[in-house]
Amino acid sequence: MSHHAPRPEDRFLTRRDFLQRCGIGFGALGLAALLGPEARAAAVNLDRPLAPRPPHFPAKAKRVIHIFANGGPSQVDTFDPKPALDKWHGKPLPLDLKTERKTGAAYKSPFAFKKYGRSGIEVSELFPHVAESIDEIAVIRSMTADVPNHEPSLMLMNCGDARLPRPSLGSWVTYGLGSENQNLPGFVAMCPGGYPIQESQNWQSAFLPGIYQGNYLNTANTDLEKLIEHIRSGTTTRRDQRAQLDLLARLNARHAANRAQDPQLEARIQSFELAYRMQLDATDAFALAKEPAAMRELYGDTTQGRQLLMARRLLERGVRFVQVWHGEGQPWDNHDDLEVNHRKLARESDQAIGALLKDLKQRGMLDDTLVIWGGEFGRTPVVELPTAGANAGKVNGRDHNHYGFTMWLAGGGVKGGTVYGATDEFGFKAVEKPVHVHDLHATILALLGFDHEKLTYRHAGRDFRLTDVHGKVVRDLIA
Repeated sequence: MSHHAPRPEDRFLTRRDFLQRCGIGFGALGLAALLGPEARAAAVNLDRPLAPRPPHFPAKAKRVIHIFANGGPSQVDTFDPKPALDKWHGKPLPLDLKTERKTGAAYKSPFAFKKYGRSGIEVSELFPHVAESIDEIAVIRSMTADVPNHEPSLMLMNCGDARLPRPSLGSWVTYGLGSENQNLPGFVAMCPGGYPIQESQNWQSAFLPGIYQGNYLNTANTDLEKLIEHIRSGTTTRRDQRAQLDLLARLNARHAANRAQDPQLEARIQSFELAYRMQLDATDAFALAKEPAAMRELYGDTTQGRQLLMARRLLERGVRFVQVWHGEGQPWDNHDDLEVNHRKLARESDQAIGALLKDLKQRGMLDDTLVIWGGEFGRTPVVELPTAGANAGKVNGRDHNHYGFTMWLAGGGVKGGTVYGATDEFGFKAVEKPVHVHDLHATILALLGFDHEKLTYRHAGRDFRLTDVHGKVVRDLIA
């Protein structure tokens, strides 16, 4: 006999709900045993969705800093030297170049390259501080993407799909591992001066619960009250805030009881609680004045320097994934004045990135912290011809190039002091051991202890994953 009025939601049960409600859950226990690691990877505590969780297998990396060189840095001017361009400078290359816009003759790099470290890897004069840690770095010179356009390439690099709304890499990592600090977000995205192209989609959680979305910080601000709005209440005490939240929680719970765990409502409830808990921990994490003067000088008093020092402090406090964007807009998108602009951009970031690598190593954190650097694609080895657009009247820049570009990984179980893959003699197309963005994502997840084919989330009747139906782990990049 029923003890409550019939509810419409009870008429619609998933197979898993049915098993859980029958036999006091013994069916669900049997199903969990059959699923094995897949069930374990998805075992999220709904009351503590950011609670730490074990990966599929022992991980080499526990946390990630992703330094995004937005706009597409030129591989042949940074980490992929091509002396053949010197010989062909000003001449048409003997290649069929399928470029986005009309391009002209070969354009040699205006920057000198030099060998560094025991590995002898060549690095441009633009990055002398990064080059000092080259023996900790694996340089991938054979990256490939799908198209030479910013928007889809940003989505592919950040979310694994160029067109459809998908969870970002940071969201997948936080979903899979949780966070080691329940008073701070698990995933933080730092971008100075506002959103980049595609805005918050770059760190979206999409169909994953909203708690796994990246928390955006406008790091052009140095004042904590502006960096994190409403970090402190100017009108109520913490005790009164706690009482207000408790009342709000009871009202939300009553509202949620009839809505079968509505994800947007759950995310809103969790965001209120996280915001309350952040008031103390966040204040401390972003207080760079607590760092010794020598450490602040090591990173440099620049936006990128402050960002990376904050990123290290966040990782120390248990934040799982920090994405650090370089500059406003698309700073590395140098269709003209490449020599001037690339030199300026490297000057803004090289010291800070070099300091981060040294700092992490000295603290013993580099062994289990994965550092990623790169953009959404690279640039052509030939000059872009003038148009009515950004480079009107100028013949000193490069167009977009997704056929072959460079990214690098450091720490976190990466095989340092290595170069993987190669582009052709001019640096246009990956010709040796190509690494697609899906392969990069599969490798990153492997370093974090995940089988990329088994880290899934059920949505709209199918199991989704970061790499969709693609991707292979590049084992040669793993120590």
